[in-house]
Amino acid sequence: MERDKPVIVLVGGEHADVIEQEFRARYDRDYRIEPVVGFAAGLDRTRGLVAEGAQIAMIAAEHLLDEGTSIEFLRQVPAVVATARRVALVSWEDFSEALDDLRAAALEREMDTFVLIPRAPRDEEFHTALIELLSEWGWSVGRPLVTVTDVVAEPGDRAAAAVRDLLDRMGFPHRALEPSDDEAQELIEEAGPGARLPLVRTFTGRVVSGATAATAAEAIYGGFDEIPEGVIADVAIVGGGPAGLAAAVYAASEGLATVVVERDAIGGQAGSSSMIRNYLGFPRGISGMRLAQRSRIQASRFGARFFTGRPATGIEPGPVDEPEHQHVHVRGAQFCARTVVLAMGVTYRRLGVPAVDDLVGAGVYYGAATSMAREMQGRDVFVIGGGNSAGQAAIHLAKFASTVTILVRRHDLAETMSAYLTREIDATSNIRVRPRTVVTDGGGEGRLGWLLLEDLDTGEHAKTTADGLFCLLGAEPDCSWLAEGVALDDNGFVLTGRDVPREAWVDGNPPASLETTVPGVFAVGDVRAGSMKRVASASGEGASVLPLVHAHLARLRAREFGA
Repeated sequence: MERDKPVIVLVGGEHADVIEQEFRARYDRDYRIEPVVGFAAGLDRTRGLVAEGAQIAMIAAEHLLDEGTSIEFLRQVPAVVATARRVALVSWEDFSEALDDLRAAALEREMDTFVLIPRAPRDEEFHTALIELLSEWGWSVGRPLVTVTDVVAEPGDRAAAAVRDLLDRMGFPHRALEPSDDEAQELIEEAGPGARLPLVRTFTGRVVSGATAATAAEAIYGGFDEIPEGVIADVAIVGGGPAGLAAAVYAASEGLATVVVERDAIGGQAGSSSMIRNYLGFPRGISGMRLAQRSRIQASRFGARFFTGRPATGIEPGPVDEPEHQHVHVRGAQFCARTVVLAMGVTYRRLGVPAVDDLVGAGVYYGAATSMAREMQGRDVFVIGGGNSAGQAAIHLAKFASTVTILVRRHDLAETMSAYLTREIDATSNIRVRPRTVVTDGGGEGRLGWLLLEDLDTGEHAKTTADGLFCLLGAEPDCSWLAEGVALDDNGFVLTGRDVPREAWVDGNPPASLETTVPGVFAVGDVRAGSMKRVASASGEGASVLPLVHAHLARLRAREFGA
């Protein structure tokens, strides 16, 4: 039905007819197009649609309106509907004069983007910009109409919430069903006697009983028991974040037999970012999920194999009577590889407040948990952390929550957060920053209901209601499982190149720049000591490690040939 479609509001001026024609030609089937002319009419129609309960996916406003510019109009939209994508439409004749103002408005996040009004048919650059925004809206705000996975669980089931978060981060559209739903009954019968909730049916048709995020991930990508025995991969990559994905793409594209093992969702912490705006090549930004999804598909098409759901537990040299290689152990399985790339990234530190940690999955989340944002509609939410991940999470949550409060130990966000994020936070009316503040206690009836906050300067405590707490604290590496021969710094990060202890150098020469103290074992991305903790730099290191891998493989072939 027309009324059930997401809405695109078109606010036109002189070119209203051209704009309407362009949108109807492409989007009329899937969206309800609502054209109006004029500044005041645009706001009135938007308010009316919100009152009707319509889902507004996008508001596109011509730059020159009767009572102001698109910037002035779109600046007022979040007070009416915070989740709609905002686009300024600029005519060619007005573009040069308006460009500086449009750039400044986009920088201050007063709009999502600006595009030129098409002057001829098939303006694919125009539609690419719109489709990218509508795609991100559909993933983060809208509900999928076509799903590939079903999750059956009782309301409030923590394991099911973790599964749904995993599916969101991997870009798998899914349905959340309650046991009483008709579709759920069919799945329960299919699972057979003794099946336990939550139930997950993957796109392959497999049904997982008593599902967890780990077992669901393994069911989607294939179990570790599918690893062929006796096969030695050229590269085993531990970790499926940006660094590991980049390494996988380049290794597989260059013909190397490549396997990736990831204990969680492919994409790592970056995969949970609602929008990364400073990644090279994406001028309108890209969500962490979409970046990870595209990279995963790209690596898979070159032949890389992914295994998820279990963490790596050890690395050790293979038998001396076999060609030189490493054994990478996961729980209940083993990989054999001539080289290993450590790309595990880091994990968020725990808050260390037992009463709060007891509510993980019930209002308390570690990481951005993008899938939970929709459930925070009209609620009071807190974010702990002063890094870019915390800033991105707060901005995304603010589209749904009534209030978002960022808690940081430092005096302000500028010390640890990128300037573009601090500007956007300053411009978001329902985000508040509380510096020099920590959480000391919390609780609720079955889920988070309140927090106790401490002012670090005065020592005063204040109790406040809280419906959600997202912890994006400082990050720490998880390298305790590595062999003793892999040198770590005092903070537990992997040492490489000239940073390794001199006693580990061979003939006075340090290992290669990204090589650890174990020949043939490399480290890239956030887990590496001294790395820049940014998505782009992690991807760069993942790509940069390949020449070193090739050089090591060449040395192995030379030894084997010489033998």
